[in-house]
Amino acid sequence: MSSSKETIQHTLIVAFLVCLVCSVVVAGAAVALKPMQQKNKDLDRKTNVLAAAGMLEPGTDVEAAFKQFDVRIVDLETGEFVEGLSPEEVAPKVAARNEELSHPLSASEDPASIKRKPKYAAVYVLTNEDGIERLVLPVYGYGLWSTLYGYMAVSGDLNTVAGIGFYEHAETPGLGGEVDNPNWKAQWEGKELYNAEGELAIRVLKGGVDTSRAGSEHRVSGLSGATLTTKGVDNLVRYWLGPEGFGPLLANLKQRGGEV
Repeated sequence: MSSSKETIQHTLIVAFLVCLVCSVVVAGAAVALKPMQQKNKDLDRKTNVLAAAGMLEPGTDVEAAFKQFDVRIVDLETGEFVEGLSPEEVAPKVAARNEELSHPLSASEDPASIKRKPKYAAVYVLTNEDGIERLVLPVYGYGLWSTLYGYMAVSGDLNTVAGIGFYEHAETPGLGGEVDNPNWKAQWEGKELYNAEGELAIRVLKGGVDTSRAGSEHRVSGLSGATLTTKGVDNLVRYWLGPEGFGPLLANLKQRGGEV
């Protein structure tokens, strides 16, 4: 008699019910955890902004320190601040999937290999009584194996690098992965983006910087044994600090004497 229950139909019904219950549990967990996941993403973003700005020390209250910054959205074409968009909406990966917030680039227009240029970007502004103290800009581009996502902080003169850091990449550990090395990142501090004529001059070299040569204030030593990652970092920095990136914003702010 019991063998009547051991049919294909009965087996399929049981399997369906098990799958249904598991799906409900997984979906419920995803919905319940979404606010926590978003909170962790926000905390990670704030942490990386502070790190690039040189404001992250052991024991730092990230939320409290980040409140010193104003988060502004910039129109990359005009270099002017705009309203009505959030940092989440214009995040690089999100904007790249939205045809209204980005447009495709041809190979000649895309030295950083980002494929689509966003129309807007979120920047982080720290001010004091004299104007801008730190301006933190999102930068990203392709290295050897992956797209490197990071932030560059610029000092109040809007020309001197205050710090740089990459929070996501898949470059080779010990080679291209040395973009995370504190010693390599430290050499960026104090480097000048533009020369006396206002031309973009910052470069990441294949080898080391000869400090005795003219122009060394614009040069950063490359990563040993990681030529393609070095080239990728050079390309992405020059793209985002150039006329297609944050060049118009920096020019506008300089004209206004650092007034936001």
